[in-house]
Amino acid sequence: MLTPGPLQLIIVLVIALLLFGTRLPSIARAFGQSITEFKKGVKEVEDHSDDPAK
Repeated sequence: MLTPGPLQLIIVLVIALLLFGTRLPSIARAFGQSITEFKKGVKEVEDHSDDPAK
């Protein structure tokens, strides 16, 4: 499978900017927050799995 080159990525970014416009920063912020919450959840599960059963 071919990976997109730099020109294709730029085109996709321009199209995204045209479609989402001013909403793009809020979408990116929400995406970042969801990744942070996901990492917290994974770390919490790992912490609980390290604890010996009581």
